[in-house]
Amino acid sequence: MARATNLEAPRGLSAIRARSAQPSRDRFGRFTEWVARAMGTPGFLAILTLFCAAWLAWNTLMPDALKFDSAANGFTALTLMLSLQASYAAPLILLAQNRQDDRDRVQIEQDRQRAERNLADTEYLAREIVALRMAMTELSGEIMTRETLRQELKTMLEQLDARGDGAAS
Repeated sequence: MARATNLEAPRGLSAIRARSAQPSRDRFGRFTEWVARAMGTPGFLAILTLFCAAWLAWNTLMPDALKFDSAANGFTALTLMLSLQASYAAPLILLAQNRQDDRDRVQIEQDRQRAERNLADTEYLAREIVALRMAMTELSGEIMTRETLRQELKTMLEQLDARGDGAAS
C-alpha cells in the first residue's frame, strides 16, 4: 500500500536525517577544487622541491645498499613519480576549472536577469514620474517644473505631518 504524501506540512525529522545521511554527489568535484587550490600554492611547490631534493640527496649520498633509485639511470623512479603526479594533477585541475566555468556561467545569467529587472523597474518609475508630472500640469494648468513639483510634494508632506500630529494629541 502506497503511503500518501501530505504536501501541506513540512517533512518530519526522519526525512531530513535520511537525506543528510546520503553521501554528497558533489564530493569528487569539491576534491578536485581542493587539489587545484592546493597545487597552486607556494607551500605545495616548496614541499615538492624538498621532496625531490631529499630523493636526490638520498640516492646520491647514501651507500649503495640503501639507494633505491640509480643516478646512473637518471633517477628513473623519481621521473616516474613526478610523471604520475602530473598525470593525475592535470585532469583534476581541468575538472575544477570546468566546475568554476559552470558556476561563472550561472552567476553571469543571474546578473543578466537582475540587470534586466533593474532596467524594467527604472523604466517603470520613469514612466510613473512622467505621468505624475502630466497629472500635476493638468491640475494646475501650468507647466510643472522639478522645483515646483518638489515644492508641492514638500507642502503635502507638511500637511500630512500636521494631520498626524493632530491625531496623536
